[in-house]
Amino acid sequence: MLLAIPFPDISPELFSVEVAGLTFALRWYALAYIAGILIGWKLAATAVRRPALWPADRAPMTAKDVEDIMTGVILGILVGGRLGFVLFYQPGYYLANPLQIPAIWQGGMSFHGGMLGVAIGGLVVAVRRGIPILSLLDTMALATPPGLLFGRLANFINAELWGRPTDLPWGVIFPGAAAQDCPGVEGLCARHPSQLYEAGLEGLVLGAALLWLAFARGWLKRPGALTGLFLMGYAVSRLLVELVRQADPQFITPDNPMGYVVRLGEAGLSMGQILSLPMLAIGAGLVLAARRPR
Repeated sequence: MLLAIPFPDISPELFSVEVAGLTFALRWYALAYIAGILIGWKLAATAVRRPALWPADRAPMTAKDVEDIMTGVILGILVGGRLGFVLFYQPGYYLANPLQIPAIWQGGMSFHGGMLGVAIGGLVVAVRRGIPILSLLDTMALATPPGLLFGRLANFINAELWGRPTDLPWGVIFPGAAAQDCPGVEGLCARHPSQLYEAGLEGLVLGAALLWLAFARGWLKRPGALTGLFLMGYAVSRLLVELVRQADPQFITPDNPMGYVVRLGEAGLSMGQILSLPMLAIGAGLVLAARRPR
């Protein structure tokens, strides 16, 4: 008998309103972005209002600067996240269908692309305002985990980005023909709830570590240290979860059922792991440089 958890009956839409024959819906995924941005903004504003946390007991920016930076962050999330998905995951399809690139409502966002977009958007404001770049990146690192937490929870509610088949008792029976297409599995197919694994590691564990180090251990006084830890923490979390996460369908072929992008004999690396390895190296370098005696 299969021991698994039935998928909860949660609609992807929080509510919908029909106006003049048009239906407007607030989806959990959109709410996740909004909640993550608002909580991240409050965390950043709280940090800059405490000068004692920063080098020379002087905050690198004001709460007003944080508000202005948020505009660049939002644009970076949307543009970078979408372009990252297009370039990293389905370049061939979007090269043939360029008009589909702006259609973010159809799904398809990349964290790694969004992270680059956020960094670029924030850096533009930092250069114009004379804000120390590493301290700005530390502030962004502190503010990011809530968005990761809510975003992964929204992925679970949307029944997307699920994991590989499992017979563990906490496997989830996701709905849909794609989720139930499990070669070699008879009857219902349970899968790893990899979205919840990522929510716990990237959102809760990493977020709690960053908050503790920033507000209790003085890591904001060493510019770059918190950014480095965030990059390392996210990379390790993603490297681990990718071991049980279902690969994107465009990478799965009859002779590559695991969807590896780089083959290493019987093993290999997924696209998520490949993109996370540079993050791990850069993060380690930032932490080591920041922890050196000055």
